[in-house]
Amino acid sequence: MMKNSEFWLAALILTLFTFSVNAQKVIFEEHFDGNELNMKNWSYEEGDGCPNLCGWGNNERQIYDRQYVTVEDGKLVIEAVKKDNKYYSGKINSKDKVEFQYGEIEVRAKVATGQGIWPALWMLGHDIAEVGWPASGEIDIMEYVGREPNTVYTTLHYPAHHGENASSKKTNINNIEEGYHIFKVIWTAENMEFFVDGNSVYNFVPDEYDEEHYPFRKPFYFLINMAVGGNFGGPEVDDSIFPQKYYVDYIKVTEL
Repeated sequence: MMKNSEFWLAALILTLFTFSVNAQKVIFEEHFDGNELNMKNWSYEEGDGCPNLCGWGNNERQIYDRQYVTVEDGKLVIEAVKKDNKYYSGKINSKDKVEFQYGEIEVRAKVATGQGIWPALWMLGHDIAEVGWPASGEIDIMEYVGREPNTVYTTLHYPAHHGENASSKKTNINNIEEGYHIFKVIWTAENMEFFVDGNSVYNFVPDEYDEEHYPFRKPFYFLINMAVGGNFGGPEVDDSIFPQKYYVDYIKVTEL
């Protein structure tokens, strides 16, 4: 007969074994600790997108400048301002530094608000320099446009459907402008499912699994930015709203 102490020891070992089997491996985790951006993970994008894609290809008004990207109290802060009759904001990416294929992506963020504001957290295929867009694929984890209160967009761009014809879901979420919210994507070789605050809002399953319909079987990297105006965020901009701040608390990617 097993002694009581032996029983509890066996139970503990079984629990630890079960936990180790079920625990998800963390692929990437960013909590924006310290007082500056971790340049091992991130790079700045700056300027107005010229000469190739002026207005960043979307007729956006902002000029990106690293001084409008800061780290404060464990948060990434991207600020948009109007100064000397020009708009400035911030944009960072993890290209060539943090790139991965598949996983559960979770982001906790607080959007900026107001007509003309367009904060986003998204991903591009690592091969964009070779194949271009939309062949690279684009995963928009979260886009918010100030002209549409209580609404978030989750979108995929790829050769068969991109731009205004992208595979997109517009979701009404009351008070999305208040406080922090958790945006999540479960990305596999077969589908992409988007969540907001634990609720599934869009499950994308392609008609065909080829580069035209599903170019999402390769590594992608992150982009975080706040645009001003543009084809999607504007075109009108309410100058009375500035300055505006967009906060990202953390990003976590775990293996499925």
